[in-house]
Amino acid sequence: MDITSYVVQGRDQALLYGDYSTYHGQLAKRLLSSRKKLGIVTKNRGKFQSKEEIGAEQVSSNIHYVYLLLLTSERAWAQAMSFKASKSAAQKDITGRTKSHIVSRLNKASRTSQRLVELLSDSASGASANDILEAKSYAALIRGAMLFEKHDWELCLQSYAVSRVIYSALASAGKGDLFKDLLSETIDPSIRYAAYRLKTPRTTPIPTIAKNSFPRSDDALVKEINRLDPSILAEGNDATRLGNAAENAPTTITWRSRQVQIEDAQISLAWASVETAKATLTRNLTQSQDKQPYEIAAQYDEILMATQDVVDATKQAIDELKAEGVPQSDPRMQRLQITRTAVNYEMISWRIGRNRVLTGHDDGGPEDYNAFRRRKVKIPQDTEATKQRRQRELPPSKKLAKLKEKVALYDGTLQNVQSIKELPGVAADEALATRLNGYEKYFGALKCLSIARSHAITDAAANALALINHANSLIQEASCNLPRGDDDINQQQTAPLSIDVTANAVSFLSSLLNGELQRYRAIVHMHNLRNAEREAAEGDFDSPLISKLHIYPRRVNLRKIVEFPPKMELMPMKPIFLDVAWNYIEYPGKTRASTTAPGTSSAAKEEQPKKKGWFGFGR
Repeated sequence: MDITSYVVQGRDQALLYGDYSTYHGQLAKRLLSSRKKLGIVTKNRGKFQSKEEIGAEQVSSNIHYVYLLLLTSERAWAQAMSFKASKSAAQKDITGRTKSHIVSRLNKASRTSQRLVELLSDSASGASANDILEAKSYAALIRGAMLFEKHDWELCLQSYAVSRVIYSALASAGKGDLFKDLLSETIDPSIRYAAYRLKTPRTTPIPTIAKNSFPRSDDALVKEINRLDPSILAEGNDATRLGNAAENAPTTITWRSRQVQIEDAQISLAWASVETAKATLTRNLTQSQDKQPYEIAAQYDEILMATQDVVDATKQAIDELKAEGVPQSDPRMQRLQITRTAVNYEMISWRIGRNRVLTGHDDGGPEDYNAFRRRKVKIPQDTEATKQRRQRELPPSKKLAKLKEKVALYDGTLQNVQSIKELPGVAADEALATRLNGYEKYFGALKCLSIARSHAITDAAANALALINHANSLIQEASCNLPRGDDDINQQQTAPLSIDVTANAVSFLSSLLNGELQRYRAIVHMHNLRNAEREAAEGDFDSPLISKLHIYPRRVNLRKIVEFPPKMELMPMKPIFLDVAWNYIEYPGKTRASTTAPGTSSAAKEEQPKKKGWFGFGR
């Protein structure tokens, strides 16, 4: 019958874009539609007829009778929650007639759900054992909500305990996600608040509170729960054995050489699960050295879920203290804030580690496209065809797609590092802030390197050189911010990747970027030379061959050996005239050379007649 699924899906669909009043209106329409299907609706202008009691035989013949009772109960519950939400939004206390009206609506929902339990418990209804358990859990949930409004905390805790125990047993048998959301969002907060009003210590785990408050007088219910999961209501030696995890859970948490006490038992249990998942991840990684990146990244799912649970438990504990009016200066709130920073740092650290695994070997620094997200193919023998297939290079489009995936992973990593900086207390820790800046520079350099390679694939070598130069400057800044030390190589190979970047990784990326920088400088220089020669050749191609006989032409235009028809242009003439004129023109800084021959006297020089005109031919 899927009673729980029917109720939860109806609530989620209505509350996704509306409120409880919207849900109440939808339930009224669905209830009318259900009555029309069953043929029990009062006709328009018809005489009113009293409603007949639904029998077990009718339930066995048509499942819509079950839905009719569920919709009736849900409509009364939604109306009560609508009144409560309107008063809460107006910040007014619920007293007087409004409170009695809410309790009356919840009482009607409780009576309707209890009637459904009685019908399904009858053997003539044909309901299965799981259907009866879901109906009992739903009835206990509605009854607990009614007792919550009455402030009858002991009976309220007992009803919610019944609902939680049943849903936990059903979750162990299947549909864990559906029941997990219902437990974490509705039942567990109500149990915690009712236990607080009954002076129950906050360090007591919620499963323990539910087990202690569960009424064991109903032997049939206890038997059904033990059939699904004996560990939930285990007592004696079994309870001791199953409760070792809760007893051995850590009571303190260490963050940056600061040890604080864990305030909530739920946080303690979740943190113990994180430690267990971390050990499991380390053990699995030592056995999966030759697996693909996506297969290794899948093993991070368990620790990511465990860290998310401890983050949710911490947030819930802080919200409960805020609801109680505890100020921020209270020591309990201060310890919870430190715990919140520690568990969020742990969760984000493992997210970054998973991204680093997906980028490939050495954080995706080496230029390896074939090993990225590529499945291994078992080949029986190495033939010439298989060798050529292995050596075949990927087309540029696939290379660009793989680089785009890497850039998206680096963007996610940088966003995670930025979210760590926004955690409470991180900005005040100078050493941690400096190290986070180094991590940000390191992953930023990897991102620039991937983008530069994409530019190189598209024949934009100048852009690639500029990006690699920027990446080289980033990695130099990262090496200054990150601590330097001798890293244990064996520990690096066995430890799972997280946010911590070792000195060896920074040194490897620095040498890689330095080599890539020199390489692309040479490539850009060769491109510039080729472009210059090409431009010069294209410019000289149209000039006549006779004007460039002093150089060896790369290309010859045989149709243009000389300029024809000739153009009027300047040309040198009378070179002898210019040479002789040099001897007679007085230029600044010029010294007149002596015109007398050595060994002759001045008298002989005076006796010689002067020549006139050019070359002695004068008039």
